[in-house]
Amino acid sequence: MTQLSVNINKIALLRNSRGRDYPDPIGFSKRCLELGAHGITLHPRPDQRHARYDDIFSLRKVCDQYQVELNVEGYPSDLLIQKVMDAKPDQFTLVPDAPNQLTSDHGWDFKKNQDLLKKVIDAVQPLGIRVSLFADYNNPDYQVAKEIGADRLELYTEPYAETYEKQDSEIVLEGFLNASKKALDLGLELNAGHDLNLENLQAFIKHIPSIKEVSIGHALIVECLEMGIETVIGKYLEALKG
Repeated sequence: MTQLSVNINKIALLRNSRGRDYPDPIGFSKRCLELGAHGITLHPRPDQRHARYDDIFSLRKVCDQYQVELNVEGYPSDLLIQKVMDAKPDQFTLVPDAPNQLTSDHGWDFKKNQDLLKKVIDAVQPLGIRVSLFADYNNPDYQVAKEIGADRLELYTEPYAETYEKQDSEIVLEGFLNASKKALDLGLELNAGHDLNLENLQAFIKHIPSIKEVSIGHALIVECLEMGIETVIGKYLEALKG
């Protein structure tokens, strides 16, 4: 079964807007895990507008308590790399975000950035940290990701979400399936994320059952506001059964 890692950035954004721990990202994370979520994702950005670097260490303790995985994602700046090496999350997902970027909107150019990515991989893997690289489904250079030592690719799924149930949806979904086959043939495992939600997730997982983990934040938090956390987590776990 594909694992659900809940991205708690939007809870941290609400917290920061009032300057105190209300809502509390730690309490929210624990509630998600108690309801059956399989892990927690955190994406600190340089301005710390939502997730903060110290959240990494707090959530490491939470994930240890519940015996689940912590996934830290973001652009591999020197500061974030050091925080990751100190906290030792289970997974470090490298994302090619510019410092002022609103949200992630593309995967890595593996050829252009292979020296940077290899340097990070070589630094964190010896600490027992799995490395996943944010990837476009139509990137032709998955072989480069394998050669520099990546463990997984996280397929950037916004193109799927944008075309879901539209004219080109089957073509795009087939492109993701071909990407998954290419990655698996190279020995790379697969995650997925970005704009997945309760409406479009199940069709994606049914078509590509090899996905190890999905990280979902923005949509999940909005859905919690609409339906309540118990209902939403339950619906996600049901959808992931395929």
